[in-house]
Amino acid sequence: MSDKPIYDYPGSEIDVHWDERLCIHIGECGHAANRLFEADRKPWCVPDEVSRAEVREVCERCPSGALSYTDKSGEPEQAPAENTLSLVYNGPLYLTGDLHIEDAAEDMAGTRFRAALCRCGASGNKPFCDNSHLQSGFQDFGAVGEVGPGADRTGGPLEVKRIPNGPLKVEGNLSIRAASGRVAWQGTKAFLCRCGASSAKPFCDGSHKHVGFTDG
Repeated sequence: MSDKPIYDYPGSEIDVHWDERLCIHIGECGHAANRLFEADRKPWCVPDEVSRAEVREVCERCPSGALSYTDKSGEPEQAPAENTLSLVYNGPLYLTGDLHIEDAAEDMAGTRFRAALCRCGASGNKPFCDNSHLQSGFQDFGAVGEVGPGADRTGGPLEVKRIPNGPLKVEGNLSIRAASGRVAWQGTKAFLCRCGASSAKPFCDGSHKHVGFTDG
């Protein structure tokens, strides 16, 4: 885990926090059609340029959890009603919901609701994505073949634990979306490949044992 800092951008009604350890530069913030984030401006983020509601909405777009906020009204960010894992074409796993990620540091506030998880095996910031898939040649188009046993409900706590030198164990109500956007799998327990070698992606098939995958 890197030790890059968290940057704070204060506003009169709401403060924004940017965690460089988690940022993979998707650009949801910079492409928002308002003046909250402007690349050539110093400071880059000015919360008072937009409404408190707009600040919350833009920060909650961030798929990696790198953006979070402190609303001075006392209203915290709320977990989405559904726990969802979305596969990215040749990229990471986007996870949203009521997240309890074992390896997330206490000060990674955004990862309570949003995270980008490595599935290529090459990240230097495991279990989080650091865009290493762009250099590693990882390929998976994000199809999902299984439908899963189903779940009684879609929300609630979702526990994410790392099996040492193995997959991610996810327990709780979960829907998995293929890269096409289709809801492909629903269930309450899954073992997700993070070595990049499984032939059953996004699920583990034991390939980590043969390719020598390690957490390092």
